Amino acid sequence: MAEAPYLVALNLTRRCNLNCAHCYLDAGARNEADAAELTTAEIRALIDDVATLSNETMLVLTGGEPLLRPDLELIAGHAAGLGLMVVVGTNGLALNDRRVAGLQAAGVAGVGISVDSLDPERHDAFRGLPGSFVRTMHGIDACRRAGMGLQIHFTVTDDTADELEPMIAFARSCGAIALNVFFLVCTGRGRHVSDISRDGYDRTLRRLTRAAHASEGMMIRAKCAPHFKRMALELDPDWPITMAHGYEAGGCLAGTRYARVTPGGEVTPCPYMDLSAGSLRDLRFADIWHNAPVFQQLRAPRLTGRCGICEYAGVCGGCRARPYAASGDLMGEDRLCAYQPDGSGVIPEIAPPQAIAWTSTAEARLDRVPPFVRRFVRQRAEAFARENGCVAVTAEHLEMLVQRRFGGTGPSRPDIAGVRARSGDRP
Repeated sequence: MAEAPYLVALNLTRRCNLNCAHCYLDAGARNEADAAELTTAEIRALIDDVATLSNETMLVLTGGEPLLRPDLELIAGHAAGLGLMVVVGTNGLALNDRRVAGLQAAGVAGVGISVDSLDPERHDAFRGLPGSFVRTMHGIDACRRAGMGLQIHFTVTDDTADELEPMIAFARSCGAIALNVFFLVCTGRGRHVSDISRDGYDRTLRRLTRAAHASEGMMIRAKCAPHFKRMALELDPDWPITMAHGYEAGGCLAGTRYARVTPGGEVTPCPYMDLSAGSLRDLRFADIWHNAPVFQQLRAPRLTGRCGICEYAGVCGGCRARPYAASGDLMGEDRLCAYQPDGSGVIPEIAPPQAIAWTSTAEARLDRVPPFVRRFVRQRAEAFARENGCVAVTAEHLEMLVQRRFGGTGPSRPDIAGVRARSGDRP
């Protein structure tokens, strides 16, 4: 039986207060919600079903713009009450102190906010609304004031690839937990947007891999770029991330540890695949997750083209959404990858290292960690203990990791005065 999903993305609505050229959902301005959207009761039933599979699943509430859905806090509160980790993906325009406080009261653990350029005009052009950059910065400020967990989402193209390092610095100055760098999959309205070139993708992903390897205190993650795992192995085979399975490890998770639910209740392998595995109005999520043929196919892939003969197929496998979007071939090669297999034989998927022992005091402390983040804490603590030549995780290791993440004076306020001045805004 398949493992429980690590991540379920729930597109709550197609409504949006922006008109982004690259939107995979083809969301946009609408006066009213689509009558076909899942009701609050249907979403609660879905969440109940997800929670029966695992209380360590992360639920991402997104859209469209999820803040336009009036029952957002009710939905988030129901999921958090079942022990799920709830994150909201937003453009940040509707975030203010009151709304952030409401999300926190509902149990939302973090907010992911999209920033597509540090140049206000470029960001606004990408998002389709003048002044959106300034409003997004205000949303980031509201999260910081409230101590809300913050992630920055950056979609990189050939036009914005030069901003990778400045965006890393910006996210760090915001006190972000993570910078998620998305590599565009041309679906929805995004099919009309110029994607990053193959050479640009390779260069940018290598820069991102080096930055992630050197980063402390903030995760830097590549999204829709499974080749990160290959580059990580090439850079440092002993890097713990190369041995990890899951969200941070690279490799395409579509249909294996990840699923998306559309506003109308269709379950797909990921947000960039308009390929339904079944409808929640016909079947329970758990039944679709375990039995849908498309999920079974993705869990035992028979890849073709370069991906089919690549020695890294077991640790990467290429993005499955790109060939499906380009030709309808779910198993085709990911043409954005520039790597040429050398015929040396398949590199087996790297097994996680054997579990390290835990002292009783460390176990007791781990038991106090909420279930939805316990897996992250365990993996990081064990990697930290190994790096220091220890045979067991101790409470002191956990304390050192806390100090590394939260110690000192804390992150400083984002240095955004310059970009605000260029946009005509005032702090």
